Amino acid sequence: MELIKEDDGLEPVSPSGQYLNSKVMSVSILGILELEIPIDDSQAMSLFRDDFLPINPRFSSIMVTGDKGARKWKKVGVNMENHVHVPSFSSPKGSSSPSENDSFLKSYISQIAMQPFPQGQPLWEIHIIKCPTSEAQETLIFKLHHALGDGYSLVAALLSCLQRADDPSLPVTFPSVKKFSSANKDDRNIGLRKVVSRCFSPLVNTVRDFGWSLLKSTCVKDDLSPIRSGSESLQPFSVSTITFSLDQIKEIKSRLRVTVNDVILGVIFLATRLYMQRVSTNSNLSTNSTALVLLNTRNLRDYKPVKDMVRPNSESPWGNHFAFLHVPIPKVKPSDSQFSDPLKFVHKTHEVIKRKRSSFGVILTGKLLEIMQKCRNAEYLQAVAKHISRTARNSSMCISNLIGPVDNLSLANHPLKGMYYTIAGTPESLRITIFSYAGNLRVAVGAEQGFIDSELYNHSLLDAFDMILRDACQKQ
Repeated sequence: MELIKEDDGLEPVSPSGQYLNSKVMSVSILGILELEIPIDDSQAMSLFRDDFLPINPRFSSIMVTGDKGARKWKKVGVNMENHVHVPSFSSPKGSSSPSENDSFLKSYISQIAMQPFPQGQPLWEIHIIKCPTSEAQETLIFKLHHALGDGYSLVAALLSCLQRADDPSLPVTFPSVKKFSSANKDDRNIGLRKVVSRCFSPLVNTVRDFGWSLLKSTCVKDDLSPIRSGSESLQPFSVSTITFSLDQIKEIKSRLRVTVNDVILGVIFLATRLYMQRVSTNSNLSTNSTALVLLNTRNLRDYKPVKDMVRPNSESPWGNHFAFLHVPIPKVKPSDSQFSDPLKFVHKTHEVIKRKRSSFGVILTGKLLEIMQKCRNAEYLQAVAKHISRTARNSSMCISNLIGPVDNLSLANHPLKGMYYTIAGTPESLRITIFSYAGNLRVAVGAEQGFIDSELYNHSLLDAFDMILRDACQKQ
């Protein structure tokens, strides 16, 4: 990495940007766009140069190190040919089928996810997959380093390059969020015990949640299981996706009187226990297994223009603004190997999330992370990176969820059939990312190769959703 003098006036790299791009960890976000029609190479190159590159100065900057160890962003010239890649794929038969191309795409994503960014270049790449798959005529892969920003920031950047397919002059819209309250409407009749409980419970929950979070980040590890190998080094992983109907998810939500996130997490947790049982009939379904849920700490439900995000004191600032939420995966008793009550996973998740929201544990965890980030000492930032890595490694799976647009979008008049993303560079054996787009929910499963059977896990996801939908629709 290039060395510079400390007084050169360059913009400093944020502490989170430094520890996310360190010797301990190097985390990237891969955004995948599926095109309904092929895009011309020259048109694509012009689009990336004129629309994508100017979005943020960091896209044309590299990290340099000062003589005191502090990192800064240095503006450089960008050779687009070093960043835009068009891989070739040839089948032994001459022409390849969409299913063969599916396998090629899956292998290619796994390959580039494990590759480090070249030194001396801005931390992003775009890969154009020109062979048709079962999902798209062409596929664009945006590989963006997490040091540039978190998922919210980078999705906002991608959305700034897209337009509504029906009318590009109209703004992109996002799902409306209605808060549901299950509280008793007649609060006049609540007793003194309930009043005391409502005041005292948040304090107890805060102490419990914050303390448990610290323990999970330091010394308490999840049990080894079919979804946690416990490997100390990064392992290659494969990415596959499942699509669910948002209308059906909302139907379950309404019937169970929970939130959309409760339904999604309930399906994932049920699928995980189903997978454990199916991969080994002797598997323990009562393992201590925890999902590390990533939360956006911005108090916003939609995306703001990037020009607003990069302004000082923005209410929706660019960068990395996230916290962790440890959610235990519900256990299954040996006597319930047939999963007689699938809805238990949704209700249990709802209870846990509701309790954690009534505490300040997540806020304190986020504040602790902010305090740790404010120190710019290089050795201390390495310690922060180890803390983040250990937090992820001690858990069984990572879950990230981003809200996407309601509208069908296009890229330079090329309609998008689908969008999803995944995360690379984290140590879990199982990572799940969720993105909504045009009435569907896309769940991407990143599974450690040679350890997790991704096809079996995907089947478990589909079965879990069907089980929960069936039982929810039977409720009056």
